[in-house]
Amino acid sequence: MVENLTSEQITGILETLPVDISFVDARDTVKFWNHHDTRVFRRPTAALGRTVQKCHPPSSVDKVNHVLEDLKSGRKDYEEFWIDLKGRKLYIRYFTVRDKEGKYLGTLEVGQDITDIKKIEGEKRLPS
Repeated sequence: MVENLTSEQITGILETLPVDISFVDARDTVKFWNHHDTRVFRRPTAALGRTVQKCHPPSSVDKVNHVLEDLKSGRKDYEEFWIDLKGRKLYIRYFTVRDKEGKYLGTLEVGQDITDIKKIEGEKRLPS
């Protein structure tokens, strides 16, 4: 539900989320990402407006296309990967974005460093 959020509020919300987000539209064009200066996988500003395939090494484009086709076709609603990088555990998920009628609008990539999350044990119910 959204009621009259300003672009400043929307930007603030997206920059506050503790995850890296990227959005690729229905034509595979990179349209958005947050946390530009602190992302694990930084993108050059020139990547905005380019197809996502042109933002990956040629050796991985077939994998990118496979994920996108699964999401576009409806075979999958999401895909997830996790990798170890420089002593950290990264969790990367791709979600299908559709309108109310089910039309494919694009793919949302959500990346998160879960190294510290994996260490959580027990419960913490109240702020300390």
